[in-house]
Amino acid sequence: MRKLAAEVLGTFALVFAGTGAIVVNDVSGGTVTHVGIALTFGLIVLAMIYAVGDVSGAHLNPAVTLGFFAARRFEGRWVAPYIASQCAGAMLASFALRLMFPTNATLGATRPAGDALQSFVLEAVLTFLLMFVILSVSTGSKEKGVLAGVAVGSVIALEALFAGPISGASMNPARSLAPALVAWRLDGLWVYLTAPVLGACAGFLACRCVQEPGCCCRVAQAQK
Repeated sequence: MRKLAAEVLGTFALVFAGTGAIVVNDVSGGTVTHVGIALTFGLIVLAMIYAVGDVSGAHLNPAVTLGFFAARRFEGRWVAPYIASQCAGAMLASFALRLMFPTNATLGATRPAGDALQSFVLEAVLTFLLMFVILSVSTGSKEKGVLAGVAVGSVIALEALFAGPISGASMNPARSLAPALVAWRLDGLWVYLTAPVLGACAGFLACRCVQEPGCCCRVAQAQK
């Protein structure tokens, strides 16, 4: 239960701070800026990795959980509880933002700026790169250690900086699902529920090909 509570709290913080930055930017006339929003997402993930990484691994993202499972670093019996906890934390954050900003139309929901296929490919590639970095710097199924938070937070901020204006740079089904449901802005939601999962699985394959033998099989060694 400590692991699930950590995922709820960590994902709540991610969605509250990240989408909250988007909402505050909207209501304040752009004072946060696009750069500020990207940095907010990167910094809150960095902080949560150090805060709950030792407890739950700080997945905070259903695509990351599925990527760890595909890499055989995560037990299958924990996949559904982790994803449910992440979605619950994201929903709580979006409801909190709705209470504070009842007139905001989107609550930071991600929507394609142009063609949906363009955003689908972009989200898949972004999550592919993110998952590759996570698997390369993490231990087992846990994002923890001196470098993990910096590396993962930096990648998220970097990708949000250049891809945010096109696809929203979600890379996280829970982060996109919660504000879309609470604000009832479901257009293009399928992109953010499917592309990150495909990208995460591709990231696992890249890790297996590029890293030294055993990079993506540490959980099997640990179980022995």
